[in-house]
Amino acid sequence: MTQVFRKYAVCALFAFTALSAFGQSTPPNVEARFSPDSIAIGDQFTLEVTVSKDIVQQVGFPEFKDHTISGILEILQESGADTVSREGRNVVLRKKYLLTTFEEGGYNLGRYPMLYIDKNITDTIWSRDSLILKVGTFEIDTTKDQIFDIKPPLDTPLKFGEFSGYLLWGLLGLAAVGAVIWLIIKRRKALGLFGSPKPTDPPHVAAIKALEILHNQKVWQAGRHKLYYTKLTDIIREYLEKRYGISAMEMTSDEILAAIIDLNLPAKSVDEMKELLRSADLVKFAKHVPDADYNENAYLSAYYFVEDTKPQEEEKPQQMEDK
Repeated sequence: MTQVFRKYAVCALFAFTALSAFGQSTPPNVEARFSPDSIAIGDQFTLEVTVSKDIVQQVGFPEFKDHTISGILEILQESGADTVSREGRNVVLRKKYLLTTFEEGGYNLGRYPMLYIDKNITDTIWSRDSLILKVGTFEIDTTKDQIFDIKPPLDTPLKFGEFSGYLLWGLLGLAAVGAVIWLIIKRRKALGLFGSPKPTDPPHVAAIKALEILHNQKVWQAGRHKLYYTKLTDIIREYLEKRYGISAMEMTSDEILAAIIDLNLPAKSVDEMKELLRSADLVKFAKHVPDADYNENAYLSAYYFVEDTKPQEEEKPQQMEDK
């Protein structure tokens, strides 16, 4: 009798365990890793997130504000969540981020979070391991690489043959300059030596013309993205100098933003300038390769910034004629 009772008890225990396991749903498995996890400052690397889940389970990837992770890693590109495999009820998703950072140090960014929804369950799940990254700079081994003083130039006597060629070309150059000046004087006696000064365009007109010329040159279409953004930002820097008298050509992007904020410009114009300078810095210093929409938006940001900040023309009062 005791043995029969034991058999029934064991069968009941197995049945209860099976029903409990059937009623519960195993949460998705999240794995996240940097590749590589040790970089030099300014290098590009990837964050790869893989999720293995049941077909009926729903997951949501986080949205990072300001295109940064933990305020340290800048997101250059972000792919969609792609299905990489499917076997029975199991589905594997993968998402990649292209990142860079300009801050040296070792970082433990914690585990990667995801939203998990299954039936009546809404929860946050985490990757198994923490994300760890090491960012280093270039180091010089002074024990192997010795630095020496610059050697002074040798004291040797100067010979006529060493400068006779330069003297000849200098005389020819002076003769050519004299001929040009003589022609100007002869043809423009009535206007003086240099004639009337050529009228200059207002800063906003000059900037719009320069932007249209750059746009028609199709620089980024030829793959020269860094040159395109350098010319684009130089046009805006020159406009700011002539329009507001700030030394924009000698300022960093952050200094320019601080300067235009003090000018009490419209919030839309400040946002356009912030987006333009940020995009240009990514291309020029982080080796970011933008797409066509990215390049066109940069041009439009510069164009509308000039249009929205140009001087407003004063309306002339209408003069009534005496009848």
